Amino acid sequence: MTKENYAKTFKAIKSEIGKVVVGYDNIVDDFLVCLITGGHLLLEGVPGIAKTTLIKEFTRVIGLSYSRIQFTQDMLPADITGHYFYNNKTDDFEIRKGPVFTHVLMADEINRAPPKTQSALIEAMQERQVTIEGTTLPLKKPFFVIATRNPVETEGVYPLPEAQLDRFMIKSDMNYLSSDHELELLELKNRGLDGKIRKLGTDLSQGLYGIHDSVFVSTDILKYIRDLTIETRVTDEFSLGASPRAAEQLLYASKAYAVIRGRNYVIPDDVKKISKKVLPHRMILTIDAELENVGKLDILEEILENKVEAPKGNFKSSVA
Repeated sequence: MTKENYAKTFKAIKSEIGKVVVGYDNIVDDFLVCLITGGHLLLEGVPGIAKTTLIKEFTRVIGLSYSRIQFTQDMLPADITGHYFYNNKTDDFEIRKGPVFTHVLMADEINRAPPKTQSALIEAMQERQVTIEGTTLPLKKPFFVIATRNPVETEGVYPLPEAQLDRFMIKSDMNYLSSDHELELLELKNRGLDGKIRKLGTDLSQGLYGIHDSVFVSTDILKYIRDLTIETRVTDEFSLGASPRAAEQLLYASKAYAVIRGRNYVIPDDVKKISKKVLPHRMILTIDAELENVGKLDILEEILENKVEAPKGNFKSSVA
């Protein structure tokens, strides 16, 4: 598939989703980055802005299987991965697979579950497999987790472990619609036109998965990613900067973002744009920075603008 065909595919995906959910093309881009690279996404937003609907329609258009887990305080790891049970008919123990055996797993309000249950997802997210009572089973390809979190609720929730946060390639903030988009949504609902979307093909996801591998990245861009992540480790406001895994994820996400923008090579703007979604949730502020109410994104903006110089020049491959 050529880059022109990819551009048509991405446009068609957004067009179909736009029949149900309007105004969130940037979030769809984040979904596509994760689909292409096999990354995972943490989606944060207040109730009622169509987080669940957007995820469901995305998987429907792409043609992926989808499972949703509503996380609660009494949920156990086996509720996610599955468990053995005794089958009276066969007189033997069998595995009942959990909802993790799907292409897209929606972990709804993931911070409501205790850390032990949250950590049950770490093996699945990192290794693309789960272990049930000593038996290791592979997951589907592609497989990625889209976890949702409500930023305004503080009662009955648990902080996500740092080890798990680092497994999310992207953290997206799903905000309220603009006034024009909200009017468009109301007109759509009033005319009863929402819900009439078509699946673009069952092979579509397989065709998109891994296409970032062919995107060219110059040595200058690699050095830019390296310098950016190292700077987060020496910045006074961060007690913990971006890890080597974060640099790796930033590289993959930048390559996928370039494809979505219709290029087969990465430019500094790709790194700048996607770094604001790949890096902040992986870093920890110092106590002084928290007391001063300094935002992680503000610090990253300062690093991008004044501390790490973006390379200049031709970033295309010299190979025809």
